[in-house]
Amino acid sequence: MSNTKNLHDLGQSLWLDNITREILDNGTLRRYVEQFSVTGLTSNPTIFDEAIGKTAAYDKGIRQKAQAGMSGENLFVELALEDLRRAADIFRPEFDRTQGIDGWVSMEVSPLLANETKGTIEAALRIHKQAGRPNLYVKIPGTAAGVPAIEAAIFAGVPVNVTLLFSREQYLSVADAYMRGIERRIAAGLDPRINSVASLFVSRWDRAVADKVPADLVNRLGIAIVQRTYRAHCELLAAKRWKDLEAKGARKQRMLWASTGVKDPKAPAALYVEALAAPDTIDTMPEKTLLAFAEKGSVAAAMAKDGADAEQVLGRFAKAGIDVDALAAQLQVEGAASFVKSWNELMQRIKDKSAALATT
Repeated sequence: MSNTKNLHDLGQSLWLDNITREILDNGTLRRYVEQFSVTGLTSNPTIFDEAIGKTAAYDKGIRQKAQAGMSGENLFVELALEDLRRAADIFRPEFDRTQGIDGWVSMEVSPLLANETKGTIEAALRIHKQAGRPNLYVKIPGTAAGVPAIEAAIFAGVPVNVTLLFSREQYLSVADAYMRGIERRIAAGLDPRINSVASLFVSRWDRAVADKVPADLVNRLGIAIVQRTYRAHCELLAAKRWKDLEAKGARKQRMLWASTGVKDPKAPAALYVEALAAPDTIDTMPEKTLLAFAEKGSVAAAMAKDGADAEQVLGRFAKAGIDVDALAAQLQVEGAASFVKSWNELMQRIKDKSAALATT
């Protein structure tokens, strides 16, 4: 039995944190589905910027759209959705088999909207309609402006992948928004079965403190934050508010571990994957991490629902001078800024390629 199959059998979904036209065209994605039990994927502006910039696979599509008068964000969204529709169709059997629990792809709203509630809601509705696939999540950041947009999108029937979460508190805020959206649907006589995942970022924690803590705490903060948040997630699912919603047909907002590729070259490639194995969660992995885990990884036991030693470990970080609440806020701001940078570079790349290809 393969290492990835072991994770799958434990109950964790393995998603690929990547999409390119190349892995769609050459059959790599289908091979990952068959060989590594991959049942979904995520995307972001950085991934698309690299995919479009490093290959000529998108040149024909850019040329055709530019000649048809499309430009900028509109051109990119349709270009990206062409890939994501194909990927969604590959995962559709899993989506159908699990009755919508698994088999998803994700498309991000413009990162420029991270602090604009109204614009985020409008973009989410537009992408959902334009995608034309039931198994496509719209990614909305869990920022202060994103939280009410998440509630509104869920109420409107848009499946949401909440991104850029870094702490228990940020997670609980978006979980509350998800439940409010479901409660509003129930009150309005609408179907409560609107899916959502909450994406908690892991490795950026350890990169942020690597040179600020004792050696025995290096690469331990991200895992401790996940353990703390997973405990809060399990407690939420056991609470009366959620039980009442579940009894009316609502589906739990699943936890997704994002940024699970190690940033420290000295760390084992599968460090986070092995530590964060848990039933009914999702681990979205870069290709390098997926392949490394498939080759040498192992699954010892599922992550403890009670947080294990997370609070003791976090207490040691506090003694070392790390304010995790302040750092969580900082990481969210920096994450949003990083996506804006990638988005702007992507839009410039689209502009440059459009101009170069439109007349050829």
